[in-house]
Amino acid sequence: MKLQHYLGGLEGLPEPLEMEKRVFVEDWEKRIFGIHVAMMGLSKHLGTALPEYPIDGVPTAFQDEWTWADLRTGAEAMNPFDYFKFRYYEKWLGGITQFFIDKGYVTEEELTAKVGGLTPATGTPEAAIDDQVIAYLRLGDSPRRDVAHPNFPVGSAVRIANPAADAHSRLPGYLRGRTGTVERVFEGDYAYFTHTGDGIGEPMPIYIVEFQPTDIWGPRAEAGPEKLYAELFEAYLAPIEEKS
Repeated sequence: MKLQHYLGGLEGLPEPLEMEKRVFVEDWEKRIFGIHVAMMGLSKHLGTALPEYPIDGVPTAFQDEWTWADLRTGAEAMNPFDYFKFRYYEKWLGGITQFFIDKGYVTEEELTAKVGGLTPATGTPEAAIDDQVIAYLRLGDSPRRDVAHPNFPVGSAVRIANPAADAHSRLPGYLRGRTGTVERVFEGDYAYFTHTGDGIGEPMPIYIVEFQPTDIWGPRAEAGPEKLYAELFEAYLAPIEEKS
């Protein structure tokens, strides 16, 4: 995972991070959240999701897939300096905007011309679209596709993989190459809604892996009984080979 998207476990940051506790700082952020939710509720992958939705019959101009993975990918594509400069929903706005431009829904020139006065769409059967989004909010889209088929039982010693970086990852960078112990296996095989290029996408088990702080930070780890736990897809785990 690129540096700016997972600060957990890093040392030597120049100053303490200030954590904003308000969900929405400004009113426009609620609209960005709503746009994201609507895009998820109209995503084309929902036609084969669990549960399946009659998405092909919804009269919407949105004809692409949009999931949390797409939102995260948009943020991770930002220049690190921009990433730290903008607030949470400003990053969302940037990712969503770039997605619409890349997919041809709007041009940069059209966006510039609309700044300060957006015009509501006309002639759209809004009721059917609203019904689909509300159904999605109520029923969701389960990533579980089967019962678990784990290759690593509870208690297994594992080494965390170090796959080549791609557009998006769910692997915390500071865990790469570290060793831990499987503490729990979740009950199902879970898909990720997109293929990240570093191993996840198809249904697979998910584990909670326990790490000793000294195995991550060495002698600089704080003293005490603390342990670190991470939820990891099976593609990020490898067995520890015993020395002969």
